[in-house]
Amino acid sequence: MPSSLAEHLKLKIENDILMFNLKPGDRLDECRLADRFGSSRTPVREALRLLAAEGFVRIRPHRGAVVSGLTVAELIDMFEMMAIYEGVCARLAAVQATTEEIAEMTAAQEECRKQSETGNASAYCLANARFHEAIYNASHNRYLIKRTTSTRNRLGAYRRVQTQQNDRMREFVGEHDAVLNAIRTGQAEEADRLMRRHIASRSAQVTSLITSLPPEYFDESAKAPPQPILPPGGAHRYPAAALTFE
Repeated sequence: MPSSLAEHLKLKIENDILMFNLKPGDRLDECRLADRFGSSRTPVREALRLLAAEGFVRIRPHRGAVVSGLTVAELIDMFEMMAIYEGVCARLAAVQATTEEIAEMTAAQEECRKQSETGNASAYCLANARFHEAIYNASHNRYLIKRTTSTRNRLGAYRRVQTQQNDRMREFVGEHDAVLNAIRTGQAEEADRLMRRHIASRSAQVTSLITSLPPEYFDESAKAPPQPILPPGGAHRYPAAALTFE
């Protein structure tokens, strides 16, 4: 639970950003936020500082705070690292997951399947987050879980738009099935490969995502088409730093 009012407000504002209720470029007025949450401006100001420290908010001197956008380069880099992080999570989960943790993955996956069949993108996104978080937790590596979750959260709003635009929920569910089977049967290398391929299947569509979003979603004026993030076949591209944790 949040230990202070500022942290509580930080989580509420962060959720609005992740759900795209607050979009990149939106101004965050301290007075309006204070009125909305029934607080003074001081905890709101501190909440915005906390969000700025995590990259969700940009505080501009004498002009107030706005929801941060990513640069195109940052978006590409973060998708690349997400594939690496989640692949290692799946690898470790295949070795270390408990019976209860596999049961949680399975339940989350069945909810993903249900929502994909009904076409409910919002409910699917929640079930999808539950599935991936179950795999993170089953890695039993606290540093890796923290880094993976942080990166996932920063990309969350962009990935949410991507899921809604591409209507690929059924395809994603099939990819989940393959990852879950590899984890359940203890195939660490295969779980890693399949999870990286799953994330890369989204990464490959970054170009269309970038061109479909308004310029204010990015902290730059030019939106150059990105290069492919992962090589064909998902060959290993682990940077040295990535191998020290996840």
